[in-house]
Amino acid sequence: MTEPDVMVYLMTGFLDSGKTEFLNFTLKQDYFQIEGTTLLILCEEGEGEYSPQDMLKYNVKVECVKEQGDLTEDWLEKMDKKYHPERVVVEYNGMWKVSDFEKLKLPKGWGIEQKITTVDASTFQMYLTNLKPLFVEMVRDSEMVIFNRCADRKPLAGYRRSVKVVSPQAEVIFEDGNGEVEDIFEGDVPYDLDAPVIEVHREDYGIWYVDVMDNPDRYKGKTVEFTARVVKPKGFPSKVFFPGRMAMTCCADDTTFLGYVCKSAYTPKLNPGQWVTVRAKVGFKRVSVYRGIGPVLEAEHIEAAEPIEELVYFN
Repeated sequence: MTEPDVMVYLMTGFLDSGKTEFLNFTLKQDYFQIEGTTLLILCEEGEGEYSPQDMLKYNVKVECVKEQGDLTEDWLEKMDKKYHPERVVVEYNGMWKVSDFEKLKLPKGWGIEQKITTVDASTFQMYLTNLKPLFVEMVRDSEMVIFNRCADRKPLAGYRRSVKVVSPQAEVIFEDGNGEVEDIFEGDVPYDLDAPVIEVHREDYGIWYVDVMDNPDRYKGKTVEFTARVVKPKGFPSKVFFPGRMAMTCCADDTTFLGYVCKSAYTPKLNPGQWVTVRAKVGFKRVSVYRGIGPVLEAEHIEAAEPIEELVYFN
């Protein structure tokens, strides 16, 4: 894929989640400086503000969009001709569907380079309960999700899983008043990592799925056992399949499959949709479906299993 001439940075998050604070800091950093013009598009008015003096100093031109209907392809074309920006930063309105922006045909040469989401941890549960579809759109395909104002560390593991089930590749960062919170997930799993066979119970499948990707060193060379459904994509070799389960991301009609590539020197005849219990050794290899390095399970034993609930919930 050709790299865009004008990189677009999409900043998402609910009102007062820290978007302006994050951008105010980033726009002043040496690593973020460019020779040309940065166009900053503001789609909502929060508590934070941008200093006109700073914007002038760092060659940032600010345009505001008050109504979502005004953020059109024609308007973006006008901004492109007006400023000829080298870079565009969009501080998106938290109550607008992110997919509406992502569907827009951007001016020639523009392309979304990075999507970052900020979250106020103190109000996250309320927003997740009442506006979950909007949150899912925010974090889907985000490279980074930043939880700030983390006064209570107890629910943070659950918050991370809420993100990872939607965007496994996202880097999830937690910050309190003193900066980044570190080492809060040490040993934060409900099964024995030192057991000869790590038994992943049905209710812990989602936790295991996320943790394997987040902490590969915990699992490399370890043997795990779990129950899952068989998925066999077209074109896959006969002895390769996906054991996994579905997770509800925002509603019953919006689910995503959680499973990892599994290989076996001897694989019994498996039918798509069949439930199986798999015991496998965990390794990590570069696989096309991951678009990079990801978990690859080497099955030691596979047997038919009784069906269990298919959906994994992340609350």
